[in-house]
Amino acid sequence: MTFLEKLRCLLTFGQGVALPLPEISENQDPFELFNLWFTEANKAGILLPEAMSVSSCGSDGQPSSRMVLLKEFDQQGFVFYTNYASKKSRQFSENNKVALLLHWNVLQRQVRIEGTVEKVSREQSANYFHSRDRGSQIGAWASKQSHKLKHDNELKERVAHFNKLYPQGEVPHPEFWGGWRVKPHYIEFWQGRASRLHDRICFEKSSDNNDKDHWQQFKLNP
Repeated sequence: MTFLEKLRCLLTFGQGVALPLPEISENQDPFELFNLWFTEANKAGILLPEAMSVSSCGSDGQPSSRMVLLKEFDQQGFVFYTNYASKKSRQFSENNKVALLLHWNVLQRQVRIEGTVEKVSREQSANYFHSRDRGSQIGAWASKQSHKLKHDNELKERVAHFNKLYPQGEVPHPEFWGGWRVKPHYIEFWQGRASRLHDRICFEKSSDNNDKDHWQQFKLNP
């Protein structure tokens, strides 16, 4: 974090508690509101504002959570990338219901997202894969994510193997690695307040008689 980012972080700390919540119209688009909050989190100098918790649950009913990085978002959903053989990916295949949580403590804000998950296109995954640094590309090939290591040097040996296999030029995109898109049906914007009287602005997707999706907006008690 740069000095300027540290200064911004210090100056914005807790400002969400003191400042009034901007007026939110009845027909507010939740994705536009998310973009606004995400932009403000970036401007606040927060380290990795794109970090978010992903919670999944497989067929055994045991929830599991981990931190990932939000890489893309639009009206279709929120995208992150991982190994398709990882524990979370295996759970997604058993149960496509998922929850996300982004927490920006400096601004006393969090966003909760619930929905279903689907794979992004192979083309989209490949485009993002090739935008990563070479070390991360080799690492994707080398890591058998979420699987037990046979011995302490196994990962180093696999990194060396793939560095030798792809010594120069483009590293091919592995079929077992790609993106997941969370398609939300519920988004909650949480703004911290004094005396724990927090604001909770919620959007829930529903369909009208013409099967056209729209978002119902309401507030919850803190």
